[in-house]
Amino acid sequence: MIISANDVKTKGVSFLGKLLKNADELIINVRGKNKYVVLDIERYQEFRQKELDLAHLQAMQDIEAGRSKTQTAKEHLDELRNAL
Repeated sequence: MIISANDVKTKGVSFLGKLLKNADELIINVRGKNKYVVLDIERYQEFRQKELDLAHLQAMQDIEAGRSKTQTAKEHLDELRNAL
C-alpha cells in the first residue's frame, strides 16, 4: 500500500497504525517517489532476524571456503593502522 507523505503529515501516526492492520507494509511516497517503508515492530523484528541469519550463514561459508583468518586483537589493529 502506498500513501503520500502529506497523508502522514496531516493524519498522523495513528493513521499508519490503522493502515497496518490491513497491510504488511506501507510505502510512503514523497513528491512522486517511493521513499520510505513502514513495518509494524513484529514484522521488522522478523526481517531483522532473517537478515542476521543470512549474515551468519555467509560468514560460515566464508570460513569453510578459507576466506577468513585468525589473528589477535593487536595483530588486527596493526593491520588496520597499516592500511591507513
